[in-house]
Amino acid sequence: MKHAPLITLALLTPCSVHAQDNAGGPAPTIIVTGTGLGQPPGAPAYGSVEIDRARLVDNAPGRIENLLADVAGFQQFRRSDSRSSNPSNQGATLRALGGNASSRTLVLLDGVPVADPFFGYIPFSAIVPDRLSSVRVTRGGGIGPFGAGAVAGTIELSSATRDALPAFSASAFTGSRDATEVAASITPDLGNGYASLSGRWDRGDGFQTTPRSQRVSATTPAAYESWSANLRAVAPLSASAEVQFRATLFEDRRTLRFRGADSMSQGQDASIRLVSRGPWQVDALAYLQARNFSNIVISATSFRKSLDQRNTPSTGIGGKLELRPPVGADHVLRIGADTRFAQGDMMEDAYNANLAANPLTARRHAGGKQVTTGLFVEDDWTPPAFDGRLVLTAGARADHWSISDASFRSVGPTGVVTSTSNFPDRSDWAFSGRAGALYRVNEALSLRAAAYSGFRLPTLNELYRPFVVFPITTQANAALKPEKLKGAEAGLELHPAKGVDLAATLFVNRLDNAIANVTVAPNTRQRQNVDAVLARGIELTASAALTPHLSLSASYAYSHSKVDAPGTALDGLAPAQSPRHSASATAMWTVENVFSLSGTVRYVGRQYEDDLQTDTLPDALTVDGFARFPIGRTVSLIGRAENIFDARVVTRNAGGSIDLGTPRTLWIGVRIGG
Repeated sequence: MKHAPLITLALLTPCSVHAQDNAGGPAPTIIVTGTGLGQPPGAPAYGSVEIDRARLVDNAPGRIENLLADVAGFQQFRRSDSRSSNPSNQGATLRALGGNASSRTLVLLDGVPVADPFFGYIPFSAIVPDRLSSVRVTRGGGIGPFGAGAVAGTIELSSATRDALPAFSASAFTGSRDATEVAASITPDLGNGYASLSGRWDRGDGFQTTPRSQRVSATTPAAYESWSANLRAVAPLSASAEVQFRATLFEDRRTLRFRGADSMSQGQDASIRLVSRGPWQVDALAYLQARNFSNIVISATSFRKSLDQRNTPSTGIGGKLELRPPVGADHVLRIGADTRFAQGDMMEDAYNANLAANPLTARRHAGGKQVTTGLFVEDDWTPPAFDGRLVLTAGARADHWSISDASFRSVGPTGVVTSTSNFPDRSDWAFSGRAGALYRVNEALSLRAAAYSGFRLPTLNELYRPFVVFPITTQANAALKPEKLKGAEAGLELHPAKGVDLAATLFVNRLDNAIANVTVAPNTRQRQNVDAVLARGIELTASAALTPHLSLSASYAYSHSKVDAPGTALDGLAPAQSPRHSASATAMWTVENVFSLSGTVRYVGRQYEDDLQTDTLPDALTVDGFARFPIGRTVSLIGRAENIFDARVVTRNAGGSIDLGTPRTLWIGVRIGG
């Protein structure tokens, strides 16, 4: 038959499909990867740490934010994970540049920014680790595509590719405090492509975040319930081009500290991506985010409702176009544009919690819009005279940003307007760039150096939404300026023996106009721009495959951070929520990818809750464990243990009012097909 049907599906490199073309000869090979364009040759000049799929699948907590702590220097605003933290606290940062509930690190999933358009937090509970193929963490500011916001680094999450996804997989766990976790996925082949539908649901009665000595009748455990569903489809358009589609739905509900202190976050995200690997390489994507958040604040003295942040709808729309034209074997040129639009509104009701009737006192509304549009160019040059041992890279961005249609309005219980403000529109240009060099001295030693700059707009949350965490009230500030970072680093990578990799990086970063919660009166703070946060330190990583079955990995970060604000009370102090020392180490023993044992030790040093260094969070050392035993051809019995020795982890300390992190938590369950 002249036009033979396809008999082999090309689902992932190096798998391929050969068809007969109309002339009877072989057609081009069709390769479907489900990934973006490859890393350019200059990317290693900026240094990065990768978390591989084996670690993402086999781990104790089963939560992406805990796994990111494998990279020393990663932190959230609080030490809590996504089961026992207010979602709006889940900002991600690196290099101890100061605690902030909005992310200073750009987090991408398959090239799409995932931060909430209003708050800037990361919906960690909706990101399931075993649906990823890898996580790449680059500490240090600046990136070409979607570069705005990457002042502390970039976290790139990549979806699992077809070869890592069985046709069907499922898991079910039961854990301490009546916790349950259930997940399943199906991944059928569709023509020359594939689709993957997955979901996860988990719940638990939660643990007491309040120390025993501070509990009252209204104190309640941190109960949680969340679910997420994800559809991803990949299809070829030609032998060198493919289209990728993703849709994610999620909802997360939590109760923190007091009965009735309930929060809810939800989202509906979708993206479509075109990747072409022809002579002109193309990476084009567009995305849409619809998010919402609600939160009830309970008074810590009367235990009545003081605030109902009943509705915070937000929308994010964006896209990027990256082109890599054929400019010769010695150069990889990237040019393109990206844009992001964010709109959000806060609607909340305030109550008099001191009266038994708990009457309404005010209805408040605030909101605004933000648009950032950037152009970028970057070139990686491999001079032929050095036989591929030297790579030079340099790039620049120009971003135009605007903040508009911003307002605040407060209405009394009778409907009378008590306060109204319409904030002036603002816009400006921001210019940033980066340059680096990588020199491979020999097979055992590589040297690298880089310098970079970047910027981050204040989020709508920072600009317009105040919040209360008893006994502290934090005011918004509509006049906040963008943060701007300048940094430099130098490092080396050693490969002293087969399977052994060592790396060290020295860095210095300066974050000008750093947004911080600044004390302005007793129990009152305001978001303000401080002159700068200066961070310098060293980062060490190591990995070793000691035997075919035993591997070790470790990471350590020393970050000496201080506020540079001459003439203020903050000058010379450490930024809030910034530990000087952090470390993580994991040992893993596997046999033929079916039997696995691992243990992880993590340490985080002392840090301060507040800007004036009056409230201390002590250091903490935790140990986790994981075991997987095959009980059938595709079925495994799994045991997981978090904080095995029940270490006390203080996550908040406001004048002695303390919250605690995850205590000892044990899980037992089964996994099918994965």
